[in-house]
Amino acid sequence: MTTDPSMAATGGRSLRVLMIAPTSFFGDYGCHVRILEEIRALQSRGHRVALVTYHMGRDLPEVDIRRTMAIPLRSDYEVGSSRHKVGFDMLLFGRALRAMARFRPDIIHGHLHEGGLIGWALSKLSGKPLVFDYQGSLTGEMSDHGFLRREGRWFQPMWRLERLIDHLAPEIVTSSGRASQQLCDAFGCDPERITELPDCVNTEAFAPATRDGAWRALRRAYGVPAGRRVVVYLGLLATHQGIDHLLEAAKKIQAQRDDVHWLIGGYPNVEHYVDQARELGLADCTSFAGKVPYQQAPRFMGLGDVAVSPKLSRTEGAGKLLNYMALGLPTVTFDSAVSREYLGDLGLYAEFGSVEDLAAKLALALDDADLCASLGPALRARAQARFSWDHSGDLLLQAYGRLLG
Repeated sequence: MTTDPSMAATGGRSLRVLMIAPTSFFGDYGCHVRILEEIRALQSRGHRVALVTYHMGRDLPEVDIRRTMAIPLRSDYEVGSSRHKVGFDMLLFGRALRAMARFRPDIIHGHLHEGGLIGWALSKLSGKPLVFDYQGSLTGEMSDHGFLRREGRWFQPMWRLERLIDHLAPEIVTSSGRASQQLCDAFGCDPERITELPDCVNTEAFAPATRDGAWRALRRAYGVPAGRRVVVYLGLLATHQGIDHLLEAAKKIQAQRDDVHWLIGGYPNVEHYVDQARELGLADCTSFAGKVPYQQAPRFMGLGDVAVSPKLSRTEGAGKLLNYMALGLPTVTFDSAVSREYLGDLGLYAEFGSVEDLAAKLALALDDADLCASLGPALRARAQARFSWDHSGDLLLQAYGRLLG
C-alpha cells in the first residue's frame, strides 16, 4: 500500500507519460501554459514526462522536449491554421514514433486534435492507453481564424474528421465545462469518458502587485505616463481575440477622457496593430509590449488597474482570465459561457461582439472605484478556491489511473 497520496490514483506507480503537442512549444500563451502546468503537476508528483513538439519554440530547463526537424526552406515558419500543418504533423508523427521507442511510456497524452490523432496511432502500435486533451473545437477554431468557411466545401469533411478524432480516445480531459458540453451535444461523445480538467493558475506566482518604486519604474519603462489609469491585455494579437474591437472601444473612451492608457502585450501582428492604433488616433495612449515571457507575465499584468479579454471565440478556453483573477484585477470580457465559468458573477460582461458595450463596461470599471475595490479580492479568492493546479493534477492522475486499471 502506497503512503504517497499523489501516487494513489496510479496504484503507487511512477508513470512515464509521452505528451504530443502539435504547436511550437513553449510560446508564452494559451494552450502552452496549460501543457506546461500539467507537466509541472505530474513531475511534482514523481512522474516523468517527455514532450514531442514542433521544431520552433522556447526550451525550458524543467521540461524534456523532443523536437521535430524543420521543414526545408521554411525553418522560421510560425505555425497556425495553415496547409503547412500537414507537413509539420507528418514530421511530428515520425518524431513521436522515435520518442515512443526510446522513452517507453505508460501513457500517451495527445494535446489538441492533431495530437489526439497521432496519439491514437501510437496507442494502436504500442498498446499503451491514450488520453486526449481537448481544448476547443477544431473546426470552430479554424473558422474563428478565418482559415475555414462554414459554408465552404471543406467544412463538412473537416467536421467529420473532428468528430472521428473525438471518439478515438477512451479518456478525454477538457479545459472547461463548456467544452465538455460541446463534446456531448455537438459530437455525440459519452460523458462517462470525459473529465473536466479546467485551466488553472499558480496563485503564488500571480499575486496582486505591490505598487512600489519598482512598479512605477516598470510602468514608465512601458511608456505609461504618470497619473493614468491603465487597461492591460496580454495574449495573442489576432482578430478572433477581439483586438480590433478593443482598439475601437479605446477610441470611444479616449474621445471622452485623457486619463487612460492601454497597455497591450503579446504577439504576432504587433506592427499591424501599432499601425491600426495610430490610424485611430491612439498612438499617445497605447503601448505595445510585444512578446512577454510567461515568467514575467505577473509583473506585466500587475501594471494594470483594469484587465480586458475581448475574445470573440465561443469554443476556445480563456486561461488569461484566471491570471487576471489571481492578480485581483477587475476584468472586462465579452459575455460567453466560458467567461462565466471562470469569473462567475464577478465579471464585467459586455454584450458579445459589441464595441459600444465593451467601451461602456471598460468605462464602468475605470470610474467605479468602490466596485473595483470589492471585485479584486473576490476574484482572487475565487481563483484560489476553485482553480488550483494541485486539484487539476489529481484529476489528471485519476484519468490515467482509470486507463491503467
